[in-house]
Amino acid sequence: MSKSYEKVCDLAHLDAFAEEIKRELGHSGVLLLRGNLASGKTAFVKAFAKVLDIKESISSPTFSILHEYEGKLFHYDIYQCGTDGFLKSGLIEKLDVDGYHLIEWGESEFEKLLHHFGIAYSTIDIETMDLKRKYKVHINAYA
Repeated sequence: MSKSYEKVCDLAHLDAFAEEIKRELGHSGVLLLRGNLASGKTAFVKAFAKVLDIKESISSPTFSILHEYEGKLFHYDIYQCGTDGFLKSGLIEKLDVDGYHLIEWGESEFEKLLHHFGIAYSTIDIETMDLKRKYKVHINAYA
């Protein structure tokens, strides 16, 4: 079953939106976050971490590829390494671990990789709109 919808949200309502996405994903899942630089991908991850009651400071893993928080939130940034670098790093196996895997820059080539390995995922495409963002959500894009 898949579900698609759009939501416009400002920073003040981002926590509520992250809570909604967590409910949609269930107890774990892979979520691809896509959008231009400074579109709010990491801001969404911070809000999602808050919903999970994670107290650690959240930062983008631009150069380390992965930051893991309390064994329940896995935050990836594949901007630098791309899909090929992600595959070579062996992190594809990490996606089998229970928890929420939020992946920044998971574009179409990365989706092909997930299809190849039979990994279910959802997507959020983020568009900037002045002080708000438009989120195009697709839950369970592939199962």
